[in-house]
Amino acid sequence: MHFQIMGFLTLVLGAAALYMPPVWSFLLIFVSTVFGSAAAFNLSGLGGASVLVPNLFLVFFFIRVLMSCGEGRILAAFAPSRIGFYLLALTVFGLVTAVFFPRLFQGMAETMIVERQVGARSFIALQPLRFSSNNITQSVYAVGGLLCFACTFAWFRREGIATSLVTALIVTTVVDLSFAVADIITYYSHTEWLMSFVHTANYALLTASEKGGLKRISGTFPEASAFADYTLVLFAAVSSLWLDGVRKRITGILSLALLTSLLLSTSATALVGVAAIMPFLLIRAIRGRHALAITLGAAALPLLAVIVVVALPDLATGLHDFLDEMVLSKADSQSGRERFMWNSVAYESFVNTYGFGAGLGSARASSFVLVLLSNLGVAGTAIFVIFSLAVVLARLPQHDAERPEDIAAVRAAKLGFFAVLVTATISGTVYDLGLTFYILAGSVAALTLPRALSRSAQAAPAFRFRSSQDAAQAHS
Repeated sequence: MHFQIMGFLTLVLGAAALYMPPVWSFLLIFVSTVFGSAAAFNLSGLGGASVLVPNLFLVFFFIRVLMSCGEGRILAAFAPSRIGFYLLALTVFGLVTAVFFPRLFQGMAETMIVERQVGARSFIALQPLRFSSNNITQSVYAVGGLLCFACTFAWFRREGIATSLVTALIVTTVVDLSFAVADIITYYSHTEWLMSFVHTANYALLTASEKGGLKRISGTFPEASAFADYTLVLFAAVSSLWLDGVRKRITGILSLALLTSLLLSTSATALVGVAAIMPFLLIRAIRGRHALAITLGAAALPLLAVIVVVALPDLATGLHDFLDEMVLSKADSQSGRERFMWNSVAYESFVNTYGFGAGLGSARASSFVLVLLSNLGVAGTAIFVIFSLAVVLARLPQHDAERPEDIAAVRAAKLGFFAVLVTATISGTVYDLGLTFYILAGSVAALTLPRALSRSAQAAPAFRFRSSQDAAQAHS
């Protein structure tokens, strides 16, 4: 086990969070998701597999929620009538497939898996189906996601209002954008080593690439597309808050900055993701207070395009070549052909295992749909669809909808959740969708339940751990 600088920092902050007000642990777990390529430590026993900063801090988040909420509220997330029940069923099913399916179908199919080498970067290779360390790591991530969902649910049932979610979204966005700016500055000043402490995971790092003469922003992530995937989620959620008038000045500025960073990432996933999210934002804007501005802006775009083509033909040609390289010719590139092969192999794995799947962690693809089918088969994919629909279709109870910020926070969390699904469908390679996915889902699951349930006896723990601060508050 090799600890990194960010690992030691996480241990310090995690230990401190146990003695701070509970809201800090939620804020820190959300902010920690920014560090998508920062390993807390690497496990030599699993071929150098990296344990990322958010996964390590999840342990402290769980302990703090257990101290302040008790195990009753955590377990209440999985009641049969609630969203968490479907996630629990999916996770248990996934663990069963990870243990048995690679052995049951061993040698019957070939899959793309990560080959890890201690002291070297991992790489993806075509191998006959067998049990491997990938089954273990993806199972751990699945259990971690389930735990994160339950802790977030318990936290919001205790908190009762969505203010902390709005604050966490804003702070996390500021951190993400700050590292994006730092990534650009260090690249052009040839001081990239200053960002090395957030690029310690055993991943293939593509942090110094350019496209069309522009630096592809990767921030704290291993590549530009991963940065774009994460930033799109923040853009969807923060823009939704802005349209609902929540902390309007700062959310408006951050929404514009996030959109700019997505475009500068030069990621095809970012462009497609923005195109998928924009219709929902435009519909909301047209119905709301921004209708006139949005209408005028939309009407001006064609005129602006004509002016650019006529007045600046060289710029228009360069823009066309840039977009052609980024999107239109993507399928003919080496990366495009490679990802097409991943999808082809994943589909063959699904067929060769008779629709049961090769087991959680056994196969990679370049679309989350094929990841689900090749890993969990038809049954697991169906459970995931049910879970996702339960989150997206959840609504605030009528008598609890009097708080505008709560309504706005639920809308933002849902749109962010949807953005994760969009990017995963386009380019998702593994089952793990990151802790942000589970935080947003847990927030929706908790905030759309009647508030009265958070005070009921069934949600009260039989016994609870308390910090000294919690005990003092209870006696005051």
